[in-house]
Amino acid sequence: MTQRPATPLPPPGKRRRLRERASLTRDQLAERMGVSRETVRAWETGRQTPHGREREAYAELLAGFAAETRPRRGRTSPRRKAAARTAPAPAAAADAGTAVRPEEQPSGSRPSARPAPAQAFDALYASCAPGLLRQAYLLTGRRELARESVERAFRLAWERWPEVARDRDPAGWVRAAAYDAALSPWHRFRRRYRHPEPPPGDAADRALLGALLALPPPYRRTLLLYDGVGLGLPETAAETEASTPATANRLLHAREAVAARLPELADPAVLRERLAGPAVAERLRAAEPGAVRRGCERRARFWTRAAIAFTAALIGSTVLTLRTAPTHYEPPVPPGATVRGVPPRTAPGPLSEEELELRTKLRQEPAHGPERLAPRPG
Repeated sequence: MTQRPATPLPPPGKRRRLRERASLTRDQLAERMGVSRETVRAWETGRQTPHGREREAYAELLAGFAAETRPRRGRTSPRRKAAARTAPAPAAAADAGTAVRPEEQPSGSRPSARPAPAQAFDALYASCAPGLLRQAYLLTGRRELARESVERAFRLAWERWPEVARDRDPAGWVRAAAYDAALSPWHRFRRRYRHPEPPPGDAADRALLGALLALPPPYRRTLLLYDGVGLGLPETAAETEASTPATANRLLHAREAVAARLPELADPAVLRERLAGPAVAERLRAAEPGAVRRGCERRARFWTRAAIAFTAALIGSTVLTLRTAPTHYEPPVPPGATVRGVPPRTAPGPLSEEELELRTKLRQEPAHGPERLAPRPG
């Protein structure tokens, strides 16, 4: 009896793109498959692989999506060819910086080259920045700090773009950096963040934001990742650098604290729907990706020039020290010592009357000694 070979599945990145082309959300796909939303997310990121009947059903569903979205073969107009060649890079966070596979190319077009780093970064920024901005606002309760944290995370991602592009989850990499920047304890020493900002205008949003800010930062981060972002418990534990039992305890205590202040949010499903409320009402806007990249490059140039100037100053001071430093040893001059047994030299005192008369007489007589006779001319 031979074993039936496993049904082939598309790559993880293509699975998500096929679902998006079919205009389905993860919740809708999970309802069709009879699994949870976290399971669908794990399949699309490559962290898990379905087996058995789930694999066959998932492969058949994806094949149907591919057949529905496959373009018809035939003669392609020059306008469509030009549009296919100049099509922007896909806004896929997990596939940023990777090449588009030949089987994903539209018919009648040439295989596209690997997208430029700037295009991949812009696609990642466009897909992740708005959501990260809302999450950072829920973490900090400050609009300017949320915007600064997100831009700092993306500047760091652009500085380390080769590492971020090869990461299995670039969006998670940037999210972790933004959360770390937003929850940094050094912000309390900054003058601009010592006073609270005006709360949201809606009373319900204001109450929810107050309940979130009353939680300790680790609990707040865990609650937002699990109920707000939709990560699973192991993924939340890995991102918060905690064990799975500790993450579960933080989540339970955070939900209890929020439910104690807002009893209508005791249901986790209602809490998930309400977590995006205050941030959406604030209408936070992220900067343009080009401005973030240019700011990162200007900062890199500034620090490079500063390092060059410091190195030049260090070399100059070293050369000056070598030129002016003594070339041989000069023993120090010992301090003076008192010599005993020799009477000290006394200074002259005031003149007596006889000495004053003698000094006056000497000053009046210009010639010393007896006067001499000199012949006079006749």
